[in-house]
Parts: sequence; structure tokens; C-alpha cells
Amino acid sequence: MKEALRYLENAKEILRSVPIEDGLYSDIKPVQEAFAIAYLAILRAIDAYLLKKGLGEKELPKSVDGYREMIRKHLMIHDGKLIKEFDSLYRLLHIAGYYRGLLDDVAVVKEALKAAKNFIEKIK
Repeated sequence: MKEALRYLENAKEILRSVPIEDGLYSDIKPVQEAFAIAYLAILRAIDAYLLKKGLGEKELPKSVDGYREMIRKHLMIHDGKLIKEFDSLYRLLHIAGYYRGLLDDVAVVKEALKAAKNFIEKIK
């Protein structure tokens, strides 16, 4: 989990260097990079959990569908809402934040990173 939290801190570090104008980040490229790293933090947290439970490196998921399946199989016994949270974070961090670059509002970005940290904390 340390690695996942380190990734999340790296995402926040990137955002600290981005100029803000009227509550919006003025340069979307580093914001997209921060979202990509935050999404990777989620994946690293899931990987760490799975490795701790005895899965081997080669058994770790290779796709978003693979991660969904592993969450269903290994994590939902603890919290049935985790798959919904994962899907929501996938859309928020990876699709809207990184891939499409739609999120530039400082408050929204901070809430997204907070949601990512909450997810990581749940699966510690």
C-alpha cells in the first residue's frame, strides 16, 4: 500500500506546480498526468492487496476488466460496494480526468483524489 500512497502523493505534487486561475487549473496536461498517476495508485493498491492474499505477480490483472473480476472474486466479500467505487473511479480518474482531459476545476480534482485515497484506505 505504501507504493499506492506514494503514487497518490506524486499526483498531488504534480498539481501543486500547475497555475490556478479563477478556481481552474490553467494547464490541462499536468492535470491529466496527475489523474493518470492517481488511477495507477488505485491499481497498485489492488495489486498489493492481491499479492498479500497470496496471488503471484503473473496472476495480477492486465486490464480494467481483469481488475473488476479480481475485485469481485477477492475484495467484494469485504465490501459489496467496492466494484461500484472502482468503476466510478475508473470513469472519473482514467476516462474524464486523464483520457478526455475534462476536469480542470480545482475543487473537483481535489475531491477526485480524496475519493481515490478513500478507496485505497478501504482495501488496506
